[in-house]
Order: sequence, then structure tokens, then C-alpha cells
Amino acid sequence: MPDRSATVSVKLDKSFPHAPPGWTPDVALKTARAENLTPGEAHWEVVRALQEYFARHTEDPMIHQRELHDALEERFHHKGGMRYLYSIFPRGPVAQGCRLAGLQAPAGSVDKGFGSVV
Repeated sequence: MPDRSATVSVKLDKSFPHAPPGWTPDVALKTARAENLTPGEAHWEVVRALQEYFARHTEDPMIHQRELHDALEERFHHKGGMRYLYSIFPRGPVAQGCRLAGLQAPAGSVDKGFGSVV
């Protein structure tokens, strides 16, 4: 009989099925507060989309900023695409969105809050 005492139990939030290990909505809320964001359902929808994208591309050696940008543009096109995403993530939907989602933003992600040039 296997020793189950050594098994680590991690409670997954069913609202975020593709969340990276160790990530919780509480972690995202702390990050959001530090960035003067008050996350609403629109933010959580982007967080889910980012987590799903990264989960589906685990075999890729590197996530490319342009591909992720294009995927977000396509996913949220019906709401206004990047214009909409920048309205809810003023420091950039890729850079700021990845921070909230507990993901490493791809190299070259723009974060207007740190003086990046677009």
C-alpha cells in the first residue's frame, strides 16, 4: 500500500484550471494592489486566457511576445482587441497580465510603467 502521507495536496481553484503551481487568486490580488489595479471579471478573464495559453504551449522552448500579443488580440477582438486590453491593463496586457497570472512575461513585453518605448 502506498504511503499517502508523503503526498502533497494542492487545492486547485476550479475557476483557474490552468493556473501555474503555487498561484492563487489571493497572490494575484496582492500583485494587483501593488500596481494600483482593482481586478474585476474582465481582468480575471485575461488572467485565465494567459494561463491557458501558457499551459497549451508547454512544449515550446520559449513563448514569443508577438505570438502572445496576437493570441490576445484574437481572443479579445470582439471586445476591442488591444485597445480594450490596454484600457484594463494600462501597463500592458502582456506584461501586467502575466504578472497577475503568475507567469513569466516573454522577453520584449512592453510595460509603460517602467518607461518602455512603444
